[in-house]
Amino acid sequence: MKVVELREKNIEELYVLLDDLKKQIHQNRMDFMLNKSQDSNSISSAKKDLARIKTIIKEKEKETV
Repeated sequence: MKVVELREKNIEELYVLLDDLKKQIHQNRMDFMLNKSQDSNSISSAKKDLARIKTIIKEKEKETV
């Protein structure tokens, strides 16, 4: 996801995306461990998206305080 798209969303939508990404990372790890998938890049890109979302959530929370 692009940062511009994430900044347009509100905090509740970002938390939903955060939960979805956590589930996706878990599923990708399980698929990789069970040799169902050879794509390890999807795990790292999802982790980077997760970090972006967490950063934007913290920024938005600081704005409201």
